[in-house]
Amino acid sequence: MCGVCGFAGAGSEQDLAAMNAALALRGPDGEGRFVSASPRVFLGHRRLSIIDLEGGAQPMRTGDGRLIATYNGEIYNHLELRRELESKGHVFATDHSDTEVLLHGWREWGEALPERLNGMWAFALLDLDGNRLFLSRDRFGKKPLFYTHARGTFAFASELTSLAAHGLVRTDISRRSLRKYFAYGFIPAPNSLYENVFKLPGGCSLTVDLSDLSLRTRRYWAFCIEPEERVPADPEGEWGERLRELLDRAVAARLMSDVPLGIFLSGGIDSSAVTAFAAKHVQGVKTFSVGFEQASFDESRYAALAAKRFGTEHFASMLSVDALRALLPEIASGLDEPMGDASLAPTYLLCRETRKRVTVALGGDGADELFAGYDPFRALRTAEWYSRLCPRPVHKALRLLAARAPVGHSNMHAAFKANRFLRGMERGPALWNPVWLGPLDPGELGELFAAPVDVEDVYSEALDVYEACPSRDMVDKTLEFYTRIYLQDGILVKTDRAGMLHSLEVRAPFLDVEMAEFARTIPHRYKFRNGVTKYILKKALEPVLPREIIYRKKKGFGMPIGAWLAEGAVSPGPAKAFEPFDPAFVEERIAAHRAGRTDDRLFLWNLWLLRHMALG
Repeated sequence: MCGVCGFAGAGSEQDLAAMNAALALRGPDGEGRFVSASPRVFLGHRRLSIIDLEGGAQPMRTGDGRLIATYNGEIYNHLELRRELESKGHVFATDHSDTEVLLHGWREWGEALPERLNGMWAFALLDLDGNRLFLSRDRFGKKPLFYTHARGTFAFASELTSLAAHGLVRTDISRRSLRKYFAYGFIPAPNSLYENVFKLPGGCSLTVDLSDLSLRTRRYWAFCIEPEERVPADPEGEWGERLRELLDRAVAARLMSDVPLGIFLSGGIDSSAVTAFAAKHVQGVKTFSVGFEQASFDESRYAALAAKRFGTEHFASMLSVDALRALLPEIASGLDEPMGDASLAPTYLLCRETRKRVTVALGGDGADELFAGYDPFRALRTAEWYSRLCPRPVHKALRLLAARAPVGHSNMHAAFKANRFLRGMERGPALWNPVWLGPLDPGELGELFAAPVDVEDVYSEALDVYEACPSRDMVDKTLEFYTRIYLQDGILVKTDRAGMLHSLEVRAPFLDVEMAEFARTIPHRYKFRNGVTKYILKKALEPVLPREIIYRKKKGFGMPIGAWLAEGAVSPGPAKAFEPFDPAFVEERIAAHRAGRTDDRLFLWNLWLLRHMALG
């Protein structure tokens, strides 16, 4: 795992050095730079050594010096691709570097190269013969890639902090992105926190013509629900066997490492399954968990159960809420862009403890999105019934009643869920999911910014995914929302940033391309079935995991931020100069939450995070 940066056009080697230095945590084991005078291109790289420790230094060039790559990620099928390329006459200089596979793969397949790759990546490849710079991001966007094109420069980097180190890159806060941040709880691609700075979406490539710095973006892959018409006579048996086979293969591929490796083990079905299959292939697997004193947030006994079952060397950290709270400013100051998932903090601590013993960790990210693992799936049929049959006056009365219910700050308190559901029902089905999850609803956004909100613009990403989904069923549309938006710009950002702040690489077996391609063909009635989330995955894992783990109640990985905000132990802090917010709205929300009249934990946590980030 590494950090990449670079630019074409205006700028100097000092700019490149500053950009590279900003990526030190992503690559503490070494750095490299490449400069081309004509065309004028600068490439930088920071290395976290994982594969081919001796021969994988970057930026890497072909023997003739005509292709140069700077690359962040892991290509899990690189050995197969290497053999195929060698059969076509390509001669490799390294022993087993996946970076060199990209170089030869580009020469063989050109812009079709990303379609051949199974892994996670963000890379830039300079083709001097073609006078172009080619950038690509993996299918799900596991690895970040920001870029900007202005003032005679095209620049890119793994982090906004690196991009901002270039002297010609402006860092004006985008009001549009702030509205999206408080609508979603993260900033969805292609938007970023800054004006005229963009994220290359997952599944996309970008080509820069170096003769005039013109850009061309191409989508090479998109997750799309396309269920099989033929259902086997025994779907649980046939599909279950296939899922076990795919997960076993995906885990085995992600055990590839020349440095120590471990597993995140929460004791939930996803991480336990990854642990089970890893234990088949490696002896003495190391597993890591974080537990909490507050019972509604703690899962440590299930992690211990799974560790004992699979004979792992288990490292469990029990953390006090005071210790967690004390670290919040440190966590916020390490971010380059706000993302309001409160599980960021415990994930940060898990990565810190894991990095003390290993350099690479496998986790369970992606299973909830692919197989319908979240609570809102349980609300969809009720929402459809409610939207058809509940008169508007009755709905308003129910909202008032729910708003007066006693506020509780335990994990997923009933009153919190009821209020979330009802606020979503103010809008049509296309907005149920983002409004259920977001810190503020459209009306509240208008109050925060003291200006009318263009709902179609604020939620354009969610609306696009809703309309593009070929299925008319809300379960399918919700699967696409979670997989194409929430996973990419929420879950994976959280994991990447928490890991990289400790120079820890985190891999996601459930997001293997074969697994994802198979999962999207399984009809939704076998993912969410009779109120059971992840039904087909749970049935598939019955021969592998204890039933106590498979069918236990899902907790998630959160922290008691609502209570901390109510007690004043965590305070949103003073306003920042760039905030276009109505101070009266903000102060009223803070006062109402502290008085126990409302549960505004999501808005206030997102506000706290934004105010405590180290923005220029």
